[in-house]
Amino acid sequence: MAGGKETPRQKLIGMMYLVLMAMLALNVSVEVLEAFVVVDEGLTKTTENFTRQNQAIYREFARRMAENPVRVRPWKEKADEVRARSDEMFDYIQELKQEIVIRAEGANTDAIADDGSIIGANIRAKESTNPPWQVMGFPETNMKATQLRNSIGELRDFLISLADPRDEGIIQAIETTLDTSDPPAREGATVSWERHHFYYMPTIAAITLMSKMQGDVRNAEADMITYLLNQVDAGSFMFNALEATVIPRSNYVFRGDEFEASVFIAAFDTTQAPEIMIGQYREVELEDGTIDYEMVGRADTLPVEHGRGIYRARPASLGDHRWGGLIRLRAPDGSFISRPFEGEYHVAESHLIVSPTAMNVFYTGIDNPVEISVPGLGAGQINATINNGRLRRVRGSEYIVVPARTGTASVSVTANIDGVTRNMGSRNFRVRSVPDPVATVAGRERGTIARGVLLAQTGVLAEMRDFDFDLSFTVTRFTVSTTIGGFLREETSNNNRITDAQRELIRTAGRGSRVFFDNIRAVGPAGEERPLPTVSFTID
Repeated sequence: MAGGKETPRQKLIGMMYLVLMAMLALNVSVEVLEAFVVVDEGLTKTTENFTRQNQAIYREFARRMAENPVRVRPWKEKADEVRARSDEMFDYIQELKQEIVIRAEGANTDAIADDGSIIGANIRAKESTNPPWQVMGFPETNMKATQLRNSIGELRDFLISLADPRDEGIIQAIETTLDTSDPPAREGATVSWERHHFYYMPTIAAITLMSKMQGDVRNAEADMITYLLNQVDAGSFMFNALEATVIPRSNYVFRGDEFEASVFIAAFDTTQAPEIMIGQYREVELEDGTIDYEMVGRADTLPVEHGRGIYRARPASLGDHRWGGLIRLRAPDGSFISRPFEGEYHVAESHLIVSPTAMNVFYTGIDNPVEISVPGLGAGQINATINNGRLRRVRGSEYIVVPARTGTASVSVTANIDGVTRNMGSRNFRVRSVPDPVATVAGRERGTIARGVLLAQTGVLAEMRDFDFDLSFTVTRFTVSTTIGGFLREETSNNNRITDAQRELIRTAGRGSRVFFDNIRAVGPAGEERPLPTVSFTID
């Protein structure tokens, strides 16, 4: 066998293989032959389950391809080639199985169904040991058994070539699953892979061993397309979660100055520019009952730079000014998704401005960006201090505040005007701890999920929601648990990635089973470890 740690599923298949060999070592009775039929049926059902799971992953590739063909196409093309070559290998083994059955039973056998599948129970010559080698052992110079061995090896080498050489886990998994090396020598005698599988082998046993090979092909296919799907950047659009976002450079504008704000879709894609219209809009109900939006009357279109629309206005009057409109983005089916947005700004006379760039509070343990300026004065004339933590200038009017404790913080500003230091006032801010992130798998915290979609995930993420800072937490540990056969089974990962053992639990869990991701721990930028709530799914 090839090196590498085997998954529980691979160990189970290996044990089944050993059981088959043990059966052959015994006096082959009718009961033993019938046991092979049962094992073959089980292997066939397992392979069918792999096939359905693989189809779910291919559908996920198609969905992502529709959303972002530029990013997904290279990986989908590789996955399509994996599917084509795996299907070809699977069908080739099936054809060899049919040849063996026909050699044993004759062309009119009822052991081959109309769809080409083998019905083991209908094979009358189950105990016959000649047909497998008659088909697979000739011609001696180019045995079909050797051709099969070489074909499996070619598929193995092809799949490994798609993986990054640094990803040893997937490489070892493929090598183990599609291993075609000769079995270990016994009592000094070496037996080739070909003779080990087909020489003097009862017909039903050979058919069962070849069903295992087909299962190995689907298993390796699943491992590789899951790996390829994980290589796709997860930044594709989710149109049902789009929200319009307005970020003004400042909510206060002094008379004669220019107001500027950025308007963009929160999950925008730089390969697709949105259309942003300023003006009045209204809701409209579509035929299917959903709500859409349309502009009313005259509308101005904003210029878009790097996915963001830039809105500028130069108000002549003091007071509050409201503005808004619609953002439209083309969906994969060619239709448009529209989302409304609104913003406001205040025009006032010149006075001290201390405005946080992200929000109206400071958070401990992280850099809080702040703009501090006095209209009419240069940045070099201003000096700012804080009574809670540290404040440092980045450039111009941009500062960073790092509070030392929760509560309040006061930012005080003085200015050098004609050589005289003048007090320009102060501004108080609330100081809070950084909120806990939310643990997610597949972008969700709970609900019903397809097994293939869950198996396609790489790990658990800690997401900051409704938090305006670009701040990240890293999951350091979590446990996957589920009930199998009436017993609670669980496996632990000591990082943020789903382990092979955890994937095996997910594969084994029955439909309708609950799968829990719990005991989740995450570390933030300040180095503190926080427990996160459990993520739970029901397998569909």
